[in-house]
Amino acid sequence: MATNEERAVHLVACYDTIYRVLGESAPSFTNDAYVVRTFEMARAFGALALELREVVDADNLRAPAVLEAVLRAATTNDDSGAMALYAMAMVVGPRLLVSLLDARTAFTHDLVLRELVNHGSQIVVAEIRATGESAKRQPPIDDPVWQAAALDLGTTFDEAGNAESLGPSH
Repeated sequence: MATNEERAVHLVACYDTIYRVLGESAPSFTNDAYVVRTFEMARAFGALALELREVVDADNLRAPAVLEAVLRAATTNDDSGAMALYAMAMVVGPRLLVSLLDARTAFTHDLVLRELVNHGSQIVVAEIRATGESAKRQPPIDDPVWQAAALDLGTTFDEAGNAESLGPSH
């Protein structure tokens, strides 16, 4: 069973991975709206990582390999940026919300960590909603190859199972 400190460090690692991969990838995207949305999302997750780093020792970060693999696949499979945002809104975001709920439940006696997890949950939901708003103003993607690749991102998480979920590994 993971300790509160381990859970918090794990969340920092997840936030940091999202920040790093999205921030590195955004400049290469071809759709300006998706570039802006990806940078904004990266910044939001970077800020969450910094908030948690202020209260936990997060020197030895190790996010689940599946998280980085899914984000890297999304950023390389589509140069417009749409798949990266799809990955965050439909694959990573919901799973991260479950991990945040689990952490919130575990942090019953640590009000500081509990508040940071609550704030993290609010940011994840806000970023999912902002992505939806951004995508509404873009043309639909009717490419079956793109759609299959996008669905594979979720399958990658599902196949990783409990050993490589977004939850802490203890």
